[in-house]
Amino acid sequence: MQDSGILLYLLDTLITAGIVFFITRLFLGKAIKNREAEAETRAADIIRNAEEKAENIKNQRILEAKENFLKKRAEFEEETNKRKRAIQENEQKLKENDRQLNQQREQVKRKEEELERQRQQVTQQQDSVKRKLEEAEKSRLNAVSQLEKMAGLTADEARQHLIDNLKAEAETKASSYVKNIVEEAKLTATKEAKKIVIETIQRTAAEQAIENCVSVFNIESDDIKGKIIGREGRNIRTLESAVGVEIIVDDTPDAIVISGFDPVRREIARLSLHRLVQDGRIHPARIEEVVNKTRKNIEDEIVEIGERTVIDLGIHGLHPELIKMVGRMRFRSSYGQNLLQHSREVAKLCATMASELGLNAKLAKRAGLLHDIGKVWHEEPELPHAILGMELAQKYKEHPEVCNAIGAHHDEIEMTSMISPIVQVCDAISGSRPGARREMMESYIQRLKDLEALAMNFSGVDKCYAIQAGRELRVIVDSDNVTDEKAGQLSYDISQKIEKDMQYPGQIKVTVIREMRSVAYAK
Repeated sequence: MQDSGILLYLLDTLITAGIVFFITRLFLGKAIKNREAEAETRAADIIRNAEEKAENIKNQRILEAKENFLKKRAEFEEETNKRKRAIQENEQKLKENDRQLNQQREQVKRKEEELERQRQQVTQQQDSVKRKLEEAEKSRLNAVSQLEKMAGLTADEARQHLIDNLKAEAETKASSYVKNIVEEAKLTATKEAKKIVIETIQRTAAEQAIENCVSVFNIESDDIKGKIIGREGRNIRTLESAVGVEIIVDDTPDAIVISGFDPVRREIARLSLHRLVQDGRIHPARIEEVVNKTRKNIEDEIVEIGERTVIDLGIHGLHPELIKMVGRMRFRSSYGQNLLQHSREVAKLCATMASELGLNAKLAKRAGLLHDIGKVWHEEPELPHAILGMELAQKYKEHPEVCNAIGAHHDEIEMTSMISPIVQVCDAISGSRPGARREMMESYIQRLKDLEALAMNFSGVDKCYAIQAGRELRVIVDSDNVTDEKAGQLSYDISQKIEKDMQYPGQIKVTVIREMRSVAYAK
C-alpha cells in the first residue's frame, strides 16, 4: 500500500512536472517568436534607415557633383566668352588698322598725284621762265649793243664813267658840307652840351640815400630785450619767421639790430617791434597779428608814397598799378642807390634837359620816373628790367614814346624818339655822380634773392628767407604736404642744390621748419 502510494505520488508529480514543462515550453515558444518578430522588425528598420541614408548621401553627392559641374561649366563659358570678346576686339582693331592704312595709302597716293602735277607745273613754269630769260637776255644784249654803237663806249666803260662822275661830285659836296658842320660844331657843340648838362644838374637837387642791410630799433631799457626774446626764444623766432629778417639782440645798449636785404621786410619788422613794445603784450599770436596789420599798413603807405610822388612831379593820368610800383621804389635800391630818389632825380633831369632842347618836358619827366619800374615787379622774370618795364608801360596804355624810352635806356631796343637818349643820358648822370651807387651791395642783394628763389623751386616749400647776411637759409614748409622725414631730406636736397648751382663764401646753414597748427573757435 505504501509502494503504490509512492508510485501514485511519483506519477502525480511527473504528470504535474510534464504539464508545467509543456506550459513553460508553450510560453517560451511564444516569447521566442515575439523576440524573433521584434528582431526582424528592428533589422528591417535598420536596413530601411541605412538605405534612406545611403540614398540621401547619394543624392547629396549627385547635387554637389551637379553644382561643381555647373560652376566649372560657367567658369569655362565665362573664360570662353572673354576669349571670344578679346578675339573680336583684336579683329575689330585689325579691321580699323586696315581701314586707316587704306585711308593713309589713298591719301599718300593723292598727295603723290598732287605732287606730280605740281612738279609738272613747276617744270613748265621753269621752262617758260627760262625762255623768257633767254628772250630778255637777247633783248638786253641787243639794246646794249645799240647803245654802245650810239655812244662809242662799252657798257662797263659807261658805267665806270658815270660812277666816277657821281663820286667826284659827291665827294666835293660832302667835304664842303662836313667842313662847315665840323667848324660849327667846334664852336658851339661842346659849349652847348656842357651848358645843358651843368644847368640841368644845378637846377635839380635830389636827396642822396644809400640803403644798407641793417636797421636799428632803439629801446628805452635792456629789460625789453627779454620780452622780445620770450621764453626759450619763442617770440623772436616767431617774429623772424613771420617777417623774414634776422633780429639780433646782443650787448648793444638800448638797441636791437634788424638785419635783412629787403628794406620792406626791415621796415615791417621795425614798425611791428615799435607797436609790440608800446602795447606790452608780446607773445606769438600777438606778434603774428601785429605783423599782418603792419604789412597791410606798409602796402597802404606804398600807394600813398606813389601818389605823393606823382603829385610832386606834376604827372597826371598814371595808372593805379604804375602808381603802386612807383611807391614800391621807395623800398628798393639799385646798386646801393635808393630807387625812388634815383627815379625822381632822373625825371627832373629829363624835364630840364627836354625843356632846354625844346622837346615835350612832360613826356620826358614821365619816362624818367618810370624808366626803372621793371625792377620793382613782384615776380622775377627772365627779361631785362628795361624790356619788362616797357611791356608794363604798354600794358597800362602809356605813350609810345614813353614806352620806347623805358625799353631803350640800356640799348636793348632801338631808339625811335628824341626822349629816349635823354632818359639814357639822365640815368647815367644820376647813377654816375660820386657816392650814388655801390656795385657790391647790388651783387650781394642779388645773391640773397637767388638763394631764396632756389629754395622756392622745391615742392612743398611755403616761404623762404635768407638771414644772417646770407649765412642761413630758413625754409618754412607746408605741414600737410611735407612729413618730418621729408623735411630732413628736403634740407639735404636744398643744401646740395646750393653747393652745385651757387657761389658763396664760407658755408650756408639750411633750416627747414615744419609746424602743425590746429585752430578752433569757441562761440
